[in-house]
Amino acid sequence: MKLTSARVVTAVLLVLALGAVAGAQQATVTVGATAVPHAEILEFVKPYLAAEGIQLNIVEFSDYIQPNLALANGELDANYFQHIPYLEAFSADHRLDLTVLIGVHIEPIGLYSNRIASLDQLRNGATIAIPNDATNGGRALLLLQEAGLIKLADGVGIAATVFDIVDNPRNVRFQELEAAFLPRALADVDAAVINTNYAFEAGLVPLRDALVIEGAESPYVNVVAVRTGDETDDVLVKLAEVLTRPEVRDFILEKYEGAVVPVF
Repeated sequence: MKLTSARVVTAVLLVLALGAVAGAQQATVTVGATAVPHAEILEFVKPYLAAEGIQLNIVEFSDYIQPNLALANGELDANYFQHIPYLEAFSADHRLDLTVLIGVHIEPIGLYSNRIASLDQLRNGATIAIPNDATNGGRALLLLQEAGLIKLADGVGIAATVFDIVDNPRNVRFQELEAAFLPRALADVDAAVINTNYAFEAGLVPLRDALVIEGAESPYVNVVAVRTGDETDDVLVKLAEVLTRPEVRDFILEKYEGAVVPVF
């Protein structure tokens, strides 16, 4: 009986030790994201990360400012909400040392309206709302130029502002607003250029509702960003690998029906 008891005690201690080792192997990664589609995509990959021994915590944000600040000050391990030009511009303006971990998808920006069904119906002197941040504002103006509504000065590219408009045949007036507020502005303006994630949140379907939409060749790839130097962290490397699996590509294509385009 003493030998049996000793074996039982040994077995219990072994189980506890193995449990402690397993617990020590568990990792947690906290990622900030805007709700749609970023947080939805992260929710989809949660089980895949769990199978790799990684617990994913998702922190949702409703704006484009706090996620980078929270990442820089260590509240997050990564964020997933922005395209490369915005990341570069925001990091430079705020002196943040952030970088790209992995590119995941493109969200074509679009022009929407509650008042007209086509550009032909846009009245002279109409008001169009656009994002007020530098990169998305320039992107919106490039979209409107592509649609033939305005002409921009040569060479301004994504840095374009309303002051770079050199031809405005319909005398369009521009109202610059924070990107998150643009869907609500549709009630007060003739049209608005809205980022896809905010369009989704407002119940808009880009391929159905947009009067004009970017093509899939858009350079505005949405990325997972991390603090510079963390790109080789084992947990973050696994996050990048899981986010670019074929299952994730299929999920994006099926759920968003081409309004969100994978880049992997």
